[in-house]
Amino acid sequence: MRVLAIDTALAACSAAVLDTESDQIVASESLPMVRGHAEALIPLIARVMSEAKVDFADLDRIAVTVGPGSFTGLRVGISAARGISLATAKPAVGLTTLAIFAAPYIAQDDTLPVAAVIDARHGYVYMQVFGRGGRTLMAPRIAPLHDAVRAASASPTRVVGSAANMLAAAWPSSEPAPKLVEESAAPDIKWVARLGVTAIEGQGSPKPLYLRSPDAQPQDAARLPRR
Repeated sequence: MRVLAIDTALAACSAAVLDTESDQIVASESLPMVRGHAEALIPLIARVMSEAKVDFADLDRIAVTVGPGSFTGLRVGISAARGISLATAKPAVGLTTLAIFAAPYIAQDDTLPVAAVIDARHGYVYMQVFGRGGRTLMAPRIAPLHDAVRAASASPTRVVGSAANMLAAAWPSSEPAPKLVEESAAPDIKWVARLGVTAIEGQGSPKPLYLRSPDAQPQDAARLPRR
């Protein structure tokens, strides 16, 4: 199986091609960026596909991160995945950024819980907690920082993701410190590809997982009156 992985959810624009026959990432590229995903993504995908020496028609699956993350970034990546899926008649699958953040640590040791957290701004985080064997203990949600700390500190936990240091800084002194605190600005695109292999098909086209309303709202006062 050949999987094209795409991630534009957070602070990077990334793509990779995984070939399961050799169990290798045959090409990948990740550009750190907060804005500009729309302009960067398609040329980046073209470079990665060229380096992998794989035609789009030879892909078996497209995997893309669906959030939570940047509203604009998510739409860019998901639109690209849907377009490639439509053009090639190959399935596209969506993966949460929280699961991708947690995946390498679960693969390394699946006996300790992992709390994956992303900065949602204004004192909130997106979070998901995984237990033994990667089982979901807490489904993806948005929570105030103090609630997230309380949930994560209920048992010995590894804290990962873009808000890992934020969570660790608010950790109560009365509770045992996290077993690990590992902050990353964006998910590892190689794990998007690897989880894309095992993702379940048949869920329809990937859709954004926002978990909150956008900060920018239309201003009623700025609307032009209808004639």
